[in-house]
Amino acid sequence: MDHVAEGDRTRGITNSELPKYPQFFTKAPDTVIAHEDWVPAHTGVTEWLDYEVELAAIIGKEGANISREDALSHVFGWTIGNDITGRELQRRYGQWFKGKSLDRSCPLGPWIIPAAELDALNTGIRLWINGEKRQDSHTSKMIFDVKEIIHQLSLGFTLKPGDVIITGTPEGVGYAMQPPKTLKPGDVIEAEIDGIGRLRNVVKEA
Repeated sequence: MDHVAEGDRTRGITNSELPKYPQFFTKAPDTVIAHEDWVPAHTGVTEWLDYEVELAAIIGKEGANISREDALSHVFGWTIGNDITGRELQRRYGQWFKGKSLDRSCPLGPWIIPAAELDALNTGIRLWINGEKRQDSHTSKMIFDVKEIIHQLSLGFTLKPGDVIITGTPEGVGYAMQPPKTLKPGDVIEAEIDGIGRLRNVVKEA
């Protein structure tokens, strides 16, 4: 909710409302990179490259129309995602696919924690840029928890092993800061979730 509110403030909205349903979008497969891999600055494409630390659920068992009660049985494991976004592209094109699918814009890692070994719905989540803490929250504060996200996404839609669902970010993104602090070449991004580890990537000119 805090992330919704900070986004609303940038648009002059003072009374944020909770969404009734999760908002789904896709990131293309070529966005995925590994721990310690580099993120292009996409200079000339976006001036508002931003970060979002997120809990990532990796599907291990195929299913459609999954109940909320059965949702976690379909999760193979947990990792960290960084939903790097071209903010003005996200808004310019209406739908979010373009702004969310720049090449190499989805670091995942540093490894997968088996589902049963972590209470991922109740753990700390944070992010640093060049050692400065920007995001610091808790997965228990998610508007829609992983059970609800899997349930809603699977309605009439088959989830398959290997599918990765990144689940939303806390407050503290760069474009909403005053003044804005979006990503630039040389920035070191460290995304952390307690019980999983720390995902590290560097922004470079392509």
